[in-house]
Amino acid sequence: MKKTLDTLEPGQSGTVVAVNGHNTSLRRRLLDMGLTPETHVEIMRFAPLGDPVELKVRGYALTIRKEDARLIEIAQ
Repeated sequence: MKKTLDTLEPGQSGTVVAVNGHNTSLRRRLLDMGLTPETHVEIMRFAPLGDPVELKVRGYALTIRKEDARLIEIAQ
């Protein structure tokens, strides 16, 4: 089973292995925001209702929907 970014808890981190959703504008947007393979990502926090999620990536805070985080495969 592949581990995805939405399965991590706040304070946990991992390295991006792949961004799924081939040939979609969402995949392109995630890549443009810096979520490229071999990038270190840390979960900062979830919103009170669990969505969206705030990440620390490449030295800045990035907030994405939990649904989008499911597209990002990681290795810990």
